Amino acid sequence: MNTLASFLALALVALQQPVLAVWPAPQHYSKGSSFLYIHQNIKITYNEEFVRWDFCPLAAGRATEYSHSPSAQMTFTSGYTPRSPTSKEIVQAGVSRALDSIFRTPFAPYALRKHGNLSGFEPDVYAGQTWLDTLQITQLAADKPSTFRPRAGDVDESYNLTISADGHTKLTAVSSIGILRGLETFTQLFYQHTTGTFWYTPYAPVTIRDAPRFPHRGVLLDTSRHFFSVADIKRTIDAMSWNKLNRLHVHVTDSQSWPLDVPSMPELARMGAYNPASIYSAADLEAVQQYGQHRGVAVYLEIDMPGHIGSVAESHPELIVAYDAQPYYWYCAQPPCGAFKLSSPDVDRFVGRLFDDVLPRVAPYSAYFHTGGDELNANDSMLDEGIRSNDTRVLQPLLQKFIDRQHGRVRAAGLTPLSWEEIPLEWNVTVGADTVIQTWLGTESVRKVTAKGLQVIDSNYNFWYLDCGRGQWLAFDNGAAFQQHYPFNDWCGPTKSWALVYSHDPTAGLSPAQAKLVLGGEVAVWTESIDPQTLDAIVWPRASAAGEVLWSGRQDASGRNRSQIDALPRLLEFRERMVARGVRAAAITQQWCATADDNSGRACELRVM
Repeated sequence: MNTLASFLALALVALQQPVLAVWPAPQHYSKGSSFLYIHQNIKITYNEEFVRWDFCPLAAGRATEYSHSPSAQMTFTSGYTPRSPTSKEIVQAGVSRALDSIFRTPFAPYALRKHGNLSGFEPDVYAGQTWLDTLQITQLAADKPSTFRPRAGDVDESYNLTISADGHTKLTAVSSIGILRGLETFTQLFYQHTTGTFWYTPYAPVTIRDAPRFPHRGVLLDTSRHFFSVADIKRTIDAMSWNKLNRLHVHVTDSQSWPLDVPSMPELARMGAYNPASIYSAADLEAVQQYGQHRGVAVYLEIDMPGHIGSVAESHPELIVAYDAQPYYWYCAQPPCGAFKLSSPDVDRFVGRLFDDVLPRVAPYSAYFHTGGDELNANDSMLDEGIRSNDTRVLQPLLQKFIDRQHGRVRAAGLTPLSWEEIPLEWNVTVGADTVIQTWLGTESVRKVTAKGLQVIDSNYNFWYLDCGRGQWLAFDNGAAFQQHYPFNDWCGPTKSWALVYSHDPTAGLSPAQAKLVLGGEVAVWTESIDPQTLDAIVWPRASAAGEVLWSGRQDASGRNRSQIDALPRLLEFRERMVARGVRAAAITQQWCATADDNSGRACELRVM
């Protein structure tokens, strides 16, 4: 056989082999091409001295049970919820979800194969089975309290996963959160057989060594422009955990509404929320924070100030200036405007009362609290009877005092303050060395902030604003406004496609010393034109693309940038898995592209000749 023929033969074999469709891509992996069937009564051990679980699907309509050895006298049902944030409880719940994902939300990849034909992909059940029947989980170190309310870098999320050809699986991690990451990878190795009664992996033996590139990998969700139920937020947390994202930043209040119940100040939500059904109670907040904690997703809040705070005027008009002022574009980026009166001692007392209530209720679950600081318009203070000036030389000392006071309160509660980049860059406010700065205005902002020695979370609007490209949320009368704004595009279009999201590197153009200050990034879900009906499809799988950048980095083990051709087949499969698990993720290409070449990613490749 000549060289060309040999190459073509090997290429044909490679096309027939399944890809290792794990998302996000592991840092290092190897795989084989042997089939293993996962046993429904797989024996799972955790640190040996702990009990062994048996997985037994019961009769239809009954709960799946995870039963300990008789001496333990304990049984865990499907969907097990931790009773406390301990290593054992976190791992038990993670195992419960992993087995549920494999056996109770099964996935047969019909949509990824030509004409739905799996005959060349799945094994012949009549040819005999080799069973994967053990999973040995080992946690190498005890979790610290900070594991469950971590600052960036506090938790080692790395894991090692091996599956031998004879069906023995070992998952090793330093922390319980690392075990959760490994369990998620484990679930993605399995498919349901078309018979409906077998589950298999075609990849054995498997060896994976994995760890995240960035410690902060997040989603920002705005709950002020539109209200999202606790169920919506929990579903978002679920999808984040599948993508190995670990921070949910809830921009919980703004000038449009105040949906957060503050028990000591009930008037805020009662008068500032859209309606009585659009309020997060204290119990709701705790439930969401606990739900994230159990999945390795820390939920932290942003109460934006001193701008973006106009909804407080509904209950405390004496504290706010320029609320619903017109024309709005003189005073803010979008109506109804509203900012704190920077010279008012009543404002400081109000924020003190607010933080005394809120901060102790978030501190058990997160190490961060975001005080906002973006888009403060100096013209607001022209309407403040105590200032009557928009001169930044007048306003900057007042803002410095305001930030010092509020960040001091955050620190006193045991939290690290976060702020948007305008505070240090546009207003020249000096912030503490511990303050984390979130940037949205682009690569130059990241460069300037890191040049000051401050840590950064990147949300570059050119790449990671998922609301962009959806058109204006404003309406225009006939005439000059109509002509000026036609065809009514929004300010940050075009739409950030998954490919554009995937192309961004938060450390691009930085020196090595500056790059070390980039903790990671967040995709931003501002919700002027996003509501619960459209949330899933707008966020997923585009946020998944950022998830791989933040977990795996742009470069693979060989040092080359991962291409769209490498990513597409894995992302298509992962999107189908998310849909099977209840997240209505959007399509990213026509189905023909996924099936024409059995999901190699090449069918719809554009080549420049």
